[in-house]
Amino acid sequence: VQLQAFGGGLVQAGDSLTLSCVDSGRIFSSSAMGWFRQTPGKEREFVAAIAGSSGTTYLSDSVKGRFTISRDNAKNTVYLQMNNLKPEDTAVYSCAVRTYSGPGGSYFYAASYGYWGPGTLVTVSS
Repeated sequence: VQLQAFGGGLVQAGDSLTLSCVDSGRIFSSSAMGWFRQTPGKEREFVAAIAGSSGTTYLSDSVKGRFTISRDNAKNTVYLQMNNLKPEDTAVYSCAVRTYSGPGGSYFYAASYGYWGPGTLVTVSS
C-alpha cells in the first residue's frame, strides 16, 4: 500500500480546498479510509472517515457542515472537500487505511489505521 496525499496549500479564511489521497495498492475499494490532521506539539486528530463497502461517512464535530469526505474506488482515491476554512484548520493532513476493526477499534482512533501516507500541509490565514 502506498498512499499519497496532495492538494494542500495556503488559503484565506472562508476559502475552500480539496485534498486527494491516492492509494496505489490493491486494498482500497474494500477498506475504510480516514483523514487525520496534526499540528506541532499536538496529537493526531481525527477529521473524517469513509467506510469501504457502504460508503458511510464520519466527521468530527469540528468540521461537520464544512468538510465532506468521499471516495472514487475506480480511481483508488479518497477526497476531503473543505469549505469555509478557518485558521484553526491549519495542520498537516494525512490519509490512512483502516486495518483494525476488532474490539476497541474505531473510525475515530488513529490506532485503528495501519497504513499512513505522508501528509500535506494546509495553512489558513485569517
